[in-house]
Amino acid sequence: MSAYAIGHLRAAAQHEDIFTYMERIQATLAPFAGHFLVHGTEVEVLEGEWPGYLVIIGFPDIEKARDWYDSEAYQEILPLRTRHITGDVILAEGVAPGYDAADTAARMRQQAG
Repeated sequence: MSAYAIGHLRAAAQHEDIFTYMERIQATLAPFAGHFLVHGTEVEVLEGEWPGYLVIIGFPDIEKARDWYDSEAYQEILPLRTRHITGDVILAEGVAPGYDAADTAARMRQQAG
């Protein structure tokens, strides 16, 4: 099942470290079949607040996503970003093909008793 690394990053001043991080991140993704789906996009806020930017990287499965994040290659460049950009980063599994939210609601309703 697909998995995603999702980053909600706050704006930061331009810095050489950020440029280097961006130049090197693609090579860290390739061994894990990771690819950018959204990169640094300003979002259209429909509810609530969203200060900053969105990054979504897709992976074939959660193991590949974890392995990428924990990899020596990524850990080596990670401080280039974290020293200059604050934010939140999570990993999340996608849903299976044919997923239907109504089925999930039915299970939840049954469990609620």
